[in-house]
Amino acid sequence: MRPQQNPMVLVSPELLVLLMKRDGDGQPVSVRDLADAAGCHPSKIDALRNGRRKTSLYDEAVAIARRLGVDLLVLWQHAGRTVQAPAEPPFHMTAVPA
Repeated sequence: MRPQQNPMVLVSPELLVLLMKRDGDGQPVSVRDLADAAGCHPSKIDALRNGRRKTSLYDEAVAIARRLGVDLLVLWQHAGRTVQAPAEPPFHMTAVPA
């Protein structure tokens, strides 16, 4: 799985709703506006707000946080690995023939 596709977990639906009431400029952000910024369907934002959905793709999570004017980890947390595992073991861990 590529790192940019790792799912992000929403910290709190209530926090998302609260942040949508006043963005960084003090203006409300609609479900449609947030969906447009994230490049997803408005039903996904609605499901996140209502707690029916807890995860989003990394790129969408970044776009949502940016549109709301907060740091990514204020609203989201990583799910699973945040870095790719090495494709092959490092040299010092390679088996030596007996």
